[in-house]
Amino acid sequence: MNNTLALTTALCAAMLGTVASGQTIPDFSKTEVDPATSSPFAFAESGLKAKRAKAAESDGSGARVIGGEVADLGEYPWQVGLMINAAAPGPDGHFCGGSMLLDQWVLTAAHCVHMSDKNGVFRDINPQAVSILVGTNNLADGSGDMVPIAAVFTHPDYVGTEFDNDIALIKLARKPTVAYKTINVPDAEFGDYLDQPGVQTIVSGWGLTEGGAHPEALREVQIQMMDRNLCNQSMLESRAEEAAKGFGYAVKVFGLSDEAAYSAWDAMIAGVKPPMSENMLCSGTFEGGKTACSGDSGGPLVVALNDGSFIQAGIVSWGLSGIGGKGCNESAPFSAYTRISNYLPWLNATINANP
Repeated sequence: MNNTLALTTALCAAMLGTVASGQTIPDFSKTEVDPATSSPFAFAESGLKAKRAKAAESDGSGARVIGGEVADLGEYPWQVGLMINAAAPGPDGHFCGGSMLLDQWVLTAAHCVHMSDKNGVFRDINPQAVSILVGTNNLADGSGDMVPIAAVFTHPDYVGTEFDNDIALIKLARKPTVAYKTINVPDAEFGDYLDQPGVQTIVSGWGLTEGGAHPEALREVQIQMMDRNLCNQSMLESRAEEAAKGFGYAVKVFGLSDEAAYSAWDAMIAGVKPPMSENMLCSGTFEGGKTACSGDSGGPLVVALNDGSFIQAGIVSWGLSGIGGKGCNESAPFSAYTRISNYLPWLNATINANP
């Protein structure tokens, strides 16, 4: 049977509400980006996440997903959690999110299931080491259905040291035995319609909250699409400010003329890739402080349609780093999400090739 994930553009466009436009992002040039390249699985398996959560509890910090609130029971029934089999059921054993795409297929981020081993070789995670928690908002023993994994499929163009093409599929060993729902994804045309500044989005997950606590209850936060070019501009300006400090020193040491210095600077800047590629969405808020955080990776970024249904536009991929490059920036104005509509052909081909 051919499983088709595409949703008709005309239908989605009719169900989506009015899109705000003409908005600009304030100057966030002081915000730096440092996408973490460490494995969420290893972070949880090592016990470091549990230690951070315990420290947050002891000093009273951390109560919400960054800027978010607890989701109602049964809300976002497509949301799943990636759980370490060797860990006890609960927040400490959770390391990434995902969404039910079809009855036996989960959509997540590639960096959640493709990581470096002890020898520095990147490979897919061992399916036997992980289960998928389906049908619950709570990371607790006895909640939901822990479904074993049959196979992992990482996008072939994903490189472990970068975040482009950060998308993967997980095939479940069986259909879940609890109540759940699958989520639709957009085709390329409707993906363009969704990727407009002002479109309201929702990100959900069990990721770390303010202060580093790790919640048991699923949390949600409402944000909005932002202009990718402006998000890139704010990050590049920040990087340029830092680079200019060392560059100015080099100009003095080498005794370069102004003309030679400007020429060298322009050549260097020309070779810089934008942090967010066309395969990514930028979503956040103008005031900041509402964002995904560690542990939310792989989870869904959804848009509500006028008929009460939802469509998944993005996958939580990476965000702005915190002080010293540690953790997530709790005041970050935006984060990056994999733009699912760019990958519909790969999704369909992978699913149909592995019935």
